[in-house]
Amino acid sequence: MSLSKKTRKNCLPRKKRPQPQNGAPDFETLTLKNQNAAGIDLGSKSHFVAVPSGRDKENVREFGCYSANLREMGEWLRSCGIDTVAMESTGVYWVPVFEILEGEFGFHVILVSPRYAKNIPGKKSDVKDCQWIRTLHSYGLLPASFRPADEICQVRKHWRHRARLVEDASQQVLRMQKELEQMNVHLHKVVSDITGETGMKILKAILAGERDPVKLAQLKNYRVKKITDEIALSLSGNYRPEHVETLRDVLDTYEHLQRQIARVNARVEEALKPLHMRIDPEQKPLPKPKSKPSRNRNTPNFDVRTEIYRITGVDLTAVPSLSHGTILTVVTECGLNMSPWATENHFTSWMGLPPGLHKTGGKTQRRRGPKIINRAATALRVAAMSLEKSDSYLGAQYRRLKGRLGPQKAIRAMARKLAIIIYRALKYHQQYEDRGADYYQMRFREKATKFLKSKAQKLGLQVIDPANMTERDLEDLVVAVAKAREAANVTPAATRP
Repeated sequence: MSLSKKTRKNCLPRKKRPQPQNGAPDFETLTLKNQNAAGIDLGSKSHFVAVPSGRDKENVREFGCYSANLREMGEWLRSCGIDTVAMESTGVYWVPVFEILEGEFGFHVILVSPRYAKNIPGKKSDVKDCQWIRTLHSYGLLPASFRPADEICQVRKHWRHRARLVEDASQQVLRMQKELEQMNVHLHKVVSDITGETGMKILKAILAGERDPVKLAQLKNYRVKKITDEIALSLSGNYRPEHVETLRDVLDTYEHLQRQIARVNARVEEALKPLHMRIDPEQKPLPKPKSKPSRNRNTPNFDVRTEIYRITGVDLTAVPSLSHGTILTVVTECGLNMSPWATENHFTSWMGLPPGLHKTGGKTQRRRGPKIINRAATALRVAAMSLEKSDSYLGAQYRRLKGRLGPQKAIRAMARKLAIIIYRALKYHQQYEDRGADYYQMRFREKATKFLKSKAQKLGLQVIDPANMTERDLEDLVVAVAKAREAANVTPAATRP
């Protein structure tokens, strides 16, 4: 039985390819890297701490969760000569331990993902967990999770709290619409936003006791396109007392959340001021924006563009689809220092936006990327969705990818593109300049023409641009087509039935 050439090739042993190490430890020469290391297993009621043998009578101790217990832990670690501490990022239990040990005692504390320290040999217990974490950290086998600088963490805390308040406020808007539907008041059908100027005037008039739909409709703003009669028709509802009182409570909650959001905006502005200034806006002012930035009630009420320009040194708002909120989310989640990521590929992989290729043995096994929940990546995905109607270079690229790969993969690819632009801006201070959708179409046409010419050259053919054809070329083309039809015995289209 004879085998084909391809089968014989597959039967041959493969050559062993050298695998990149990517900073992996050399297990043949494994030595202690952190001799003064400790490991902590965190819990809700107590924490177990392990130190190297010979530092104390007991190398494992249990401490409570109160602040006095955490300071006692720090004093004990200092008496044992500990320099660095490793702990798992379990819930939010690590936050006070991390801040006290690092801020008050000056230890080098690292957070570790539980998946790197979960394969403990033997039966699992709290004592063995802290000892296993200390052992791995002593040999340098635990990669530290990323945590930005302390001043960035303060801004991030306020910004995350603000995001939750905005989500709660949106829920109250949905509840108001629900109560209006039960009263058969269709305000949301004639007004684009029931929490706008017209909507709030009408809602407060209803709660004040006004029931005449004509008087309610006359409260509309001049910018509302619907006529007064149609608005009055939508406001003739069934105003039952239980629905009105529920609407009053929901509206009070919404206004209370709006006041909280305003206070958090002031805290974010104050937290941004102490950050290091990379460029002085007074000496080198910002250029005027090419388009008027879109604003809504969820946009911070201070000059975010100038603050971001001051601390980053570049105008990130020049990138299409990057709003003030998106930029603040990325900056507070990733920080201003890009040195933790060697390349832009490391940065996008950390965000959960890699190309999505998983190879083993030289073959692609799957094209689905890892499931990583990252707030910055989520914000960039939302920003990428707004590129669909953008008359920019990125907008044209998104529309082409959407038609070729589908919307889901196109959003992922453009979110990765935005992440790379931000990485280069923060690390190399590269200012983004948009060249427009026409430039992208021209570049795409040039690449397609170059590909067709190379393909035609391999087949012994020639590609001629119609714009560059002369009358002689057209005559030769007509003669060549006629000869080809005669040779193939093809009936001309004009003589076909």
